[in-house]
Amino acid sequence: MSKNLLLIFFFMIPTSTIAQSTSAVYKDPSNSIENRVLDLLSRMTLEEKVGQMTQLNITLINNTGKQRNVELNERKARTYINDHHIGSFLNGEAVPAIEWFEYIDQLQRIAVEETRLGIPIIYGIDHMHGASYLAGSTIFPHNLNLAATFNIKHAKQTARITAIESADLGHHWNFAPVLDLGRNPRWPRLYETFGESPFVAAQMGAAYVDGLINNEEIKPYKMAATGKHFIGYSVPKSGWDRTPVDLSDQALYEFHLPAFKAAMEAGMQTVMLNSGEVNGVPVHASKKLLTDLLREQLHFEGVILTDWDDIGKLVDYHHVAKDYTEATEMSVNAGIDMSMTPTSLDFNVSLLELVKQDRISEERINESVKRILTLKFELGLFENPYPRKDRLNRIGSDQYKSKAKSAAEESIVLLKNDNEILPLSKETNKILLIGPSANKKAELGGGWTIGWQGASEDRYPEDMHTVYSALKAEFINSEITLLPPNTPNPEIQKAAKDHDVIIIAFGEEPYTEFIGNITSLEIPADQKSLIKAATNTQIPTIGVFIGGRPRIVSDVIDDMQAFLWAGLPGFEGAEAIANIITGDVNPSGKLPISYPTFVGHFVPYNHKASDVYVFNSEEENFIAQDEHNVWEWPFGHGLSYTTFEYSDVELSDTQISKDGEIVASVTVTNTGKRTGMESVIWYIKDHVGTITRPVREVKHFEKISLEPGESKTLTFSIRPNLHLSFPDFDGNYLLEDGDFSVIVDDKFKSFAFKKSESK
Repeated sequence: MSKNLLLIFFFMIPTSTIAQSTSAVYKDPSNSIENRVLDLLSRMTLEEKVGQMTQLNITLINNTGKQRNVELNERKARTYINDHHIGSFLNGEAVPAIEWFEYIDQLQRIAVEETRLGIPIIYGIDHMHGASYLAGSTIFPHNLNLAATFNIKHAKQTARITAIESADLGHHWNFAPVLDLGRNPRWPRLYETFGESPFVAAQMGAAYVDGLINNEEIKPYKMAATGKHFIGYSVPKSGWDRTPVDLSDQALYEFHLPAFKAAMEAGMQTVMLNSGEVNGVPVHASKKLLTDLLREQLHFEGVILTDWDDIGKLVDYHHVAKDYTEATEMSVNAGIDMSMTPTSLDFNVSLLELVKQDRISEERINESVKRILTLKFELGLFENPYPRKDRLNRIGSDQYKSKAKSAAEESIVLLKNDNEILPLSKETNKILLIGPSANKKAELGGGWTIGWQGASEDRYPEDMHTVYSALKAEFINSEITLLPPNTPNPEIQKAAKDHDVIIIAFGEEPYTEFIGNITSLEIPADQKSLIKAATNTQIPTIGVFIGGRPRIVSDVIDDMQAFLWAGLPGFEGAEAIANIITGDVNPSGKLPISYPTFVGHFVPYNHKASDVYVFNSEEENFIAQDEHNVWEWPFGHGLSYTTFEYSDVELSDTQISKDGEIVASVTVTNTGKRTGMESVIWYIKDHVGTITRPVREVKHFEKISLEPGESKTLTFSIRPNLHLSFPDFDGNYLLEDGDFSVIVDDKFKSFAFKKSESK
């Protein structure tokens, strides 16, 4: 063949074929992710690998060094990306979508187009209850409220809409859901949990993960979920954030692990670690928890991320390392993959030093970098690194806000309603509205809203209702008098005389993490005084609590005719509160926690039998186990404007073997005069165990809607391995012969379990 013919043949080959034959394997989407990762890893220098293990804060690459400034300083960004090979950044605050688009677009173009290997950035963000760091987004209730709905669709919808509103902007790594167990009411992050039940937390957490990662509406993008904070973070002895936890291995397996396991099974790709210590060892330095438990026992293959500067805290907070380099060695050997450093290059410097000193092998570095690169490939970042701005009209749509309002309405719990004072007639003549939360927006969102600790009132949407404006919109024929928060008590009492009812909106200002530490669960003295001033008028009084914890109301509750726990219901929360007060919405929320009566004594619903008892002081050594006076309201309590009757509890058998199944059934009837929703919660009680058993455990729940007079029969299939077993101190599940009860409402039926069927 002549040279001319060869040239003609060459130029007839499609250019795409030439490009594909000469491109790197890692750039070819037709190759497997494993092959692409190995190819890319083989091309990387040690410095590039260490850079991928580092996550830095936005304040290092914006113009002002303030979290709120979502504007890229390209010179700073180039220094960190080109010179130090940083692979991840995080944070920001709520700014318009176009600002996020421009910032992420510029950041990714530097990483993809100006670096040797073109590895895209993975950007982390705390979108905790909706896209909370995006102006104009849909803000849902916090997790504790979602748990109060006992309706997993709301957890899934929250995640789904969060992804729709933020994935287009390059927010591909969401630091949610919180899977910690809310068993200590003093803990300032209680509202971020799905409550005190391991089963409820597992169901809600898995639904959230599913809604976030399996979302066709964000194509071509994908989003990663992060379970936090592995593990035991939420039960510090002191109740303060980031303080020591003493927790038996058995309790860890039985109570704190199920939500993480369920989320992993749902596809959760990353975990963020507990900032505190468990049993004397900071979690960031615990090989037992990170490698032995998380990697080897649970087979978690995703990315393990530190929390904020928690490697540094091994030196100056926990005092288990003499310097940052030793702390880095401890954390990497324990099992972390990426350090949220986040405001310095200390991690990079220390990790490079450790490898050069042969204290950490490059093979160990490769393990973490493989996981990080795998995550980036799984999210499609190499094919779709840049954000887009053609679908921004979806953000904060009426359709999405309607779903947030529905979640808020189902989450609010009516705890007291004497003489059916609620709902209020829309023809009520005069309403007096008082309290620090009556005309505030920030309190409805709580922490992690617009900014880390919430934000000033002027930063909230103009069209967002407060309780006051929402009530005015509902009671158009009523006169609503709003008194300023600092109104003296005598003036409150004077104003009340001319009104038919008083509504008190009180609670907590926004907080999260250590900023929310308190020394007492009591209502602040000024709010307690306000409530007493109102109730002393003898005018019917309705309390509305807005906050993230169950503050003690035992001193004032008897004098209030009705009490609503609104929690942190989000931006549609004020309308939800007003709709319940008027009766446009029938309340259906139930407490996902046990509401304590006392400041110094609280136990969860699934306590051990020896946790609570009564005694007779006149009879020596007399103790009787009883739940009398344990709670103001128990887990699962919540009133409705209609009534429900549970009847015909039946079991398909009275004995079950290891591979068998018993079907429990109950009929629920709406015996009232209006349509209502009811959460049917099933419990199992194990009467005797070689390890002391909780007095009851939620094992199934279902929410139904019933018309007046309507009945439905619901079933719960009891399977021994799922519902009757429990872990020992090594995490091995035990299934013991014995007697059990299934409980629903105040009804129960008993059955026996034997490993093998009787002959």
